[in-house]
Amino acid sequence: MSTTHRADRPSAPPPAGGDAPARRSFHFPSAFAVLFGVTIAVWLLAFVIPSGTYQTDADSGRPIPGSYAASDSGLSFGDRLMDLFMAPVNGLYGILNSDGKIGPYESGELYGAAGVFLFVLAIGIFITMAMRTGAIDDGVARVAQRMSGRGTALIAVLMILFSIGGTTEGMAEETLGFYALLIPLMLALGYDRMVAAATILVGAGIGVLASTVNPFATGVASDAADISIGDGIGYRFLMYLVLVPVAVWWVTRYARRVKADPSRSLVGPVVGDDELRGHGLRDVAHLTGRQKSVLAIVAATFAFMIFAIVPWAQVIHGPDASSFAWQLDWYFPELAALFLVMSLVVGVVGGLGEHGVSEALTRGAGDFVGVGLIIVLARGVTVIMNNTEITGTVLHAMENTVSGTSSGVFGAVMFLINVPLAFLVPSTSGHAALAMPILAPLADFAGVQRSIVVTAFQSASGVVNLITPTSAVVMGGLALAKVRYDQYLRFVLPLVGILLVLGTAALAFGAVMS
Repeated sequence: MSTTHRADRPSAPPPAGGDAPARRSFHFPSAFAVLFGVTIAVWLLAFVIPSGTYQTDADSGRPIPGSYAASDSGLSFGDRLMDLFMAPVNGLYGILNSDGKIGPYESGELYGAAGVFLFVLAIGIFITMAMRTGAIDDGVARVAQRMSGRGTALIAVLMILFSIGGTTEGMAEETLGFYALLIPLMLALGYDRMVAAATILVGAGIGVLASTVNPFATGVASDAADISIGDGIGYRFLMYLVLVPVAVWWVTRYARRVKADPSRSLVGPVVGDDELRGHGLRDVAHLTGRQKSVLAIVAATFAFMIFAIVPWAQVIHGPDASSFAWQLDWYFPELAALFLVMSLVVGVVGGLGEHGVSEALTRGAGDFVGVGLIIVLARGVTVIMNNTEITGTVLHAMENTVSGTSSGVFGAVMFLINVPLAFLVPSTSGHAALAMPILAPLADFAGVQRSIVVTAFQSASGVVNLITPTSAVVMGGLALAKVRYDQYLRFVLPLVGILLVLGTAALAFGAVMS
């Protein structure tokens, strides 16, 4: 899909006497290319950065503040070269032995991201299966049809629905299918294409920013930080309740302005708008029994996932409380099994048949395997750092930086540090897997909960992913809406500024409260 927009005007003629010179455009490297470069850079830096380790707590395995000491990794050049060669493999199923070394043939605890990798594939299959039944598309269309006479209320409801998808399952690429539905709808209601694009992009994006159980942000980051995905869910939900109304206000404010005075539109008329207005609202007479059942199953599955991962006793009685008898304390292996099983249930209930279920299963796994590989590659980088014993040295340097700072300053700094990191590593999952092993232990040194660092990461990543030109979701969505990137930036940058201020304040306050 092309991500460029061409204005509706004749192009300039080529220079006389020859063909027009080829125009070169800069393309930001993909997440795979970035992680490959990071892997090589970290491997080379390990020859320069001194080795050092922390003493660890016998119960939690976490580094003890102030216990850093220089060490000798004892690795030859051949050992280091093999670590580089095996980094992706160790990132998937490397084993951490009792001496702190990671390798595929060691005995000890799984360090690789095999569990997260399978979980990503499982939830990808589940999402694809639900989308293939048509229940989600028709469900959104039905809501839009019933609220067609209340334009701003409809925008708010749709943004809330998209934000729920963002906060629970990281809704991103899935949103691209909704542009064909919302553009004619918004034009028929007297709005412009920017309103349609913003309803989807900002709606889902604000949900991802305030992720509660998003497996691709919160889940991966929590795993890398060695905490439960349910840790900090209460504060993240509070942020969701605060930030979603801010985003809805920003979009509906612009929508009312454009409807009252179309000349104030940042996009202006586009060829084909009149025809699309004629199509108006998509006619969905009613949802079938199958579709209602699929929607109920999808909602119930995510609700059960939340119930299964929240550490209820620890949330109610404190972190040292024993789990309730009914508390499941599920983690990635159980969640992967849940979504695989429920994928089959959705396919059967949705009437896809054996062939349709098989096709959706392979398609879903294929669509999400790239995300899984990014997680594996990022975990491979941390394996190199671990085996060369430079992780402790990096932690020690950052410990000295944050030592003596208040909890509030620490929370704000964690948020601001992750903003440039999100630009460097466009993949949310890759950013989480790469940064959390380094940043999460800093919370121990600052005396705050590790969940604050996870929340800081996902909030910063969510803000950046609203505008990053490396995102297929942003650029692909704008291309579908026929909204130029510069036009979108004029619309969204003030909102991004507001979110940066609110995010910094929220993380500072959350760190103090933790």
